[in-house]
Amino acid sequence: MISSLRGTVTHVGLHSAVIDVNGFGMQVQATPQTLAGLRVGEQSTVATAMIVREDSMTLFGFEDADQREVFETLLAVSGVGPRLALAVLAVHAPDAIRVAASSGDDKAFSKVPGIGPKGARRIVLELAGKLVPLESAPGVPKQTWQGQVLTAMMGLGWSERDAGAAIDAAVADAPEVAATGDVGQILKLTLRRLGQDGARSSARAKVGS
Repeated sequence: MISSLRGTVTHVGLHSAVIDVNGFGMQVQATPQTLAGLRVGEQSTVATAMIVREDSMTLFGFEDADQREVFETLLAVSGVGPRLALAVLAVHAPDAIRVAASSGDDKAFSKVPGIGPKGARRIVLELAGKLVPLESAPGVPKQTWQGQVLTAMMGLGWSERDAGAAIDAAVADAPEVAATGDVGQILKLTLRRLGQDGARSSARAKVGS
């Protein structure tokens, strides 16, 4: 199994790149984000996963081993092939995927082209317990979980400003949850807070109309 490639980038396309490894041009399929980090003529290293079929052998490239791990976990979901797994990574960062899976947020997966509501629910159900947020170890500064929750919120479509304000307000109301450093629980708390604020805003708008 080819787990990584290091060589000179000779071509970067819309969906793939070619890396020259000791005279062998190795083509890898990758997300736009990964391809954006490659420069023709420069040395690069990518983590890879090889998918072997009866009539083909395809390499998929990733920025790091974490992306590859999420990709391979997604492949275990029924109905999710390598192209669709790569599409999920093109829309969401690994941390956002972990949080969406652990919190049951099927809407996050519905944002991926090719995944409908039923498929998104199936993905959430099958990923339960397989992809979990990277929890903070004891003594890790609060900023560690804050960054993960903020990244997940932005991956779900919130602006950095709105997500940051919601996180601060949510943990201020429930400091005991923030103290655990549990990314999944803090995200749920924040999303619940946003839902309540949205409901209050709608009620005020109706009263004023």
